[in-house]
Amino acid sequence: MKIILSKNVDNLGDAGSIVSVKSGYARNYLIPNGLAVAATDHNISIVNAEIKQQSLLDAKKRTNLESLADQLNKLTIKLILKAGDDDKLFGSVTSQMIVDSVKESGFDINKKEIDIKEQIKTVGNHFVHVKLDKDIVARIKVKVSGEK
Repeated sequence: MKIILSKNVDNLGDAGSIVSVKSGYARNYLIPNGLAVAATDHNISIVNAEIKQQSLLDAKKRTNLESLADQLNKLTIKLILKAGDDDKLFGSVTSQMIVDSVKESGFDINKKEIDIKEQIKTVGNHFVHVKLDKDIVARIKVKVSGEK
């Protein structure tokens, strides 16, 4: 039986794909759970229109994320934290501190998007990566200074 997948299904295909499966699998599992619809001419045209519309939305989202990444690459945030005599911080810079500083600069990012390669425990300039999408990564400069 030929079906059109409405959602991504592991080991079967992505949303919008036309695949052949056994009729019992389609009738008893995929179609009742909203994972697929029968591959009729009408349903194929509807799915193609939805895919086209979704691709336009994805393109807009991608351009917005790319411009956000360009702006974040130019951003430098400054943090003042307590430090000892040897320029080691009491504690470390957390991703929440970075999110708060970035929000003060007018950008909205999520804490889970921040990738700190090595913990920031010293005074100085460091770089933090922000993963906005699977292949769009921005780099923020974090300038840490210590208060004695």
